[in-house]
Amino acid sequence: MNVQIFGTKKSFDSKKAERYFKERGIKYQFIDMKEKGLSKGEFGSVCQAVGGYEKLIDQNCKDKDLLALVTYLSEEDRAEKIWENQKIIKTPIVRNGKQATVGYQPDVWKMWN
Repeated sequence: MNVQIFGTKKSFDSKKAERYFKERGIKYQFIDMKEKGLSKGEFGSVCQAVGGYEKLIDQNCKDKDLLALVTYLSEEDRAEKIWENQKIIKTPIVRNGKQATVGYQPDVWKMWN
């Protein structure tokens, strides 16, 4: 397994995801999204794995203005705006090869090999 956890150090769910893999002895790489976000390719891959960039948006994010802006942008501009402003992405994003999840989802991670 090649697990990557994209999250923030202050995110409770990111910490829970790290603990989940640590307790099972599964090696993972933690990427702090405040320091280094998703690359364009990673963003595209995650969007494809989770079923679209709409699933990445955190409806409870603190920046309500940005959330409103993204909601009303045209389809073609929306993905670009989300990638440029990754603070509205729900964390953690957990990747294992071509598979990915958004949020804390241990039931899905159990199925991964």
